[in-house]
Amino acid sequence: MSLAEVTLKKGEGRTLKAGGAWVYDNEIASIEGEFEEGDIVAVHDFDGYCMGQGYLNTRSRIAVRLLSRRKDVVIDAAFMEQRVRDAWAYRRQAVDTSCCRVIFGEADFLPGIVVDKFSDVLVVESLALGIDRWKGVIVEALKKILAEDGIFIRGVYERSDAKVRQQEGMERVKGFIGEPFDTKVEILENGVRYLVDVEEGQKTGFFLDQKNNRAAIRRFCRDARVLDCFTHTGSFALNAGMAGAAEVLGVDASQTAVDQARENAALNHLEDRVRFQCADVFELLPELERAGEKYDVVILDPPAFTKSRNSVKNAVKGYREINLRGMKLVRDGGYLATCSCSHFMEPELFAKTIREAAAGARKRLRQVEFRTQGPDHPILWAADQTYYLKFYIFQVCEER
Repeated sequence: MSLAEVTLKKGEGRTLKAGGAWVYDNEIASIEGEFEEGDIVAVHDFDGYCMGQGYLNTRSRIAVRLLSRRKDVVIDAAFMEQRVRDAWAYRRQAVDTSCCRVIFGEADFLPGIVVDKFSDVLVVESLALGIDRWKGVIVEALKKILAEDGIFIRGVYERSDAKVRQQEGMERVKGFIGEPFDTKVEILENGVRYLVDVEEGQKTGFFLDQKNNRAAIRRFCRDARVLDCFTHTGSFALNAGMAGAAEVLGVDASQTAVDQARENAALNHLEDRVRFQCADVFELLPELERAGEKYDVVILDPPAFTKSRNSVKNAVKGYREINLRGMKLVRDGGYLATCSCSHFMEPELFAKTIREAAAGARKRLRQVEFRTQGPDHPILWAADQTYYLKFYIFQVCEER
């Protein structure tokens, strides 16, 4: 198979040479040979050295996403199946596979595609033109490989409705891949039952990356009064309830999410101790402070306040504000769990923002632990975009 050839400018390709998978449009000196957008191309350095193969999309700022660093490999259905097989083999060893992310884009050497498994349902998110062509092959390979382990998938749903697809020159799409099925799926995680709406829920329907972090807050919640902010469908709040919290309030701005959280509380027979309120967290926290409320545990799990470098400054203000307000609501010696799921909110900046919030709240923080996303969302070193979740647990103390 003859490939079109992409040649980099002299001195460019730093991300690629450091181990990343992306070539940006402004790094390319020339493209030689015939191609269609999404085709596999060979990538060469300015001096002709072959750097690998990937798929090309000149309409995207990320012009090439590398699939292999080997020039002699054939990228075909067998290649894709082996990538999927490797991804599944890793999950079998690293995590509970009843519900997990089975393919995590660049971290599984399949850039641009995410697949989550919720019990016997798969949810696919395709974010790049090149991988979109292989989507059907990848899904069928995954179903085949899971069946070899006695796991039979009853349905596949596509949630390729993120705005980023438009940057690839693609339409936002969602719908069934194959036969329709009931899109509300019951899952079990950390002993908590949830109904996941893979059709209408955020992202792929449920945030699997926080699984171990949800378990980590349990030891602080027994007999505690807990406030869970940005609760979504109630996952942190329900873990607190299952741990024996005396009283839990979960807050989210989405009425749909709150309705689902209440449904999940009832599913776990926790509705007497875990309640939910639809409110803007930024407005509610000062109100609770003025009312003199205090909590043993405050959990802050906000959505990404920034999805680009251009909006980081405003995001810092948002993170500083909620952390300052959250700390003021923690009783002396209580605990704060706080996180950022934005890749652009780099670890050092997030830590600095929390320090500033603590100074503003006149609180001292004792770090209990620092965590990241679950191992089914592996962090591939040199591929910076695969590291996004930062999660702290602190003891919050008054100035002494």
